[in-house]
Amino acid sequence: MSAPLPDLPVTFRPARTRAVLYVVGIAQLVALTVIAFLLPALSGGERISFVFTGLIVLAVLLLLARPKVVATEHGVTVVNLTTKRTLAWAEVLRVNLRVGDAWVHLDLADGTSLPAMGIQPGIAKQQAVQDARTLRTLAEAHGSGDHAG
Repeated sequence: MSAPLPDLPVTFRPARTRAVLYVVGIAQLVALTVIAFLLPALSGGERISFVFTGLIVLAVLLLLARPKVVATEHGVTVVNLTTKRTLAWAEVLRVNLRVGDAWVHLDLADGTSLPAMGIQPGIAKQQAVQDARTLRTLAEAHGSGDHAG
């Protein structure tokens, strides 16, 4: 049974994972900044290094929170950690989320597979399964080719 088609555009992203990453990132930045200013034996450079380390960790966690999949009438845009790729619906042959997969994989018309990290079953498995089904339904409705999976 296919999921109903949502109104487009629709964005899929791991909301719980993003929330955890944001909270942890901000909390550790605050903690390192407070420590930097509360430890009396630290020099100015050491204080700056504490805050700078907090900013680096925050930046990495924000990068991990970046993935999303955006479906529009014309196709799908996959934003992963450091890459962004826009595909026409006809390029997406199959949407796969198998047991044990860390995220959805899109089988493409050129014979390659593209990870779509914006749909990941980590801490919200049911939501990821529902999102994968919805994306599969959208690919079947808007694209062409074999849509099993």
